[in-house]
Amino acid sequence: MFDQLKKIAPQLQGSWERYANLYHRLEVPAKTILLHEGDVSKKAYYIEKGCLRAWFNNKGKDVTFQFFFEQEGVSSIESFRKGIPSPITLESIEPCVLHWIHKKDYNEVMKELNTIPEVREQMAALMLNRQINYMSHFMSFIRDTPKERYLNLLKEKPHIVKRIPQHYIASYLGITSVSLSRIRNAINK
Repeated sequence: MFDQLKKIAPQLQGSWERYANLYHRLEVPAKTILLHEGDVSKKAYYIEKGCLRAWFNNKGKDVTFQFFFEQEGVSSIESFRKGIPSPITLESIEPCVLHWIHKKDYNEVMKELNTIPEVREQMAALMLNRQINYMSHFMSFIRDTPKERYLNLLKEKPHIVKRIPQHYIASYLGITSVSLSRIRNAINK
């Protein structure tokens, strides 16, 4: 779990076991809600195996906002960091093996890791990449047709199409499952 950090901060060699002990292993079946929209997030997750989705309720309809896979960390960032109600729900799509850390423990680890410039740069790069991903997804709703959004998904993130049920992909693309079926049929002709 700490492989990448071990490479950039070898000076913390003696701390890895202590950090690892702050994480708790959790196995959950598919369709398990880890955080409800409106609750305050007190846990951050690391995905060892499986897939999670972040979604929100829009007038009674769930809208998938993002997918998270193996070797990724996930939380409702604004809720976790600021102690405010979460704008999203976190739910497993597949059976998952997760490792979670409580906010107070996470803050202690981050206080120590933030003293190392290489770690700070790595964390900033990770946050920037996630922000760029969100902006790109948002811009595609303004710029691209549903077919173009689907073709971009196939090209840029084919693992999503292979692993995620069609109705979640349709929600992520901002279209109905029927529309997605039509697009897929037109492409496969």
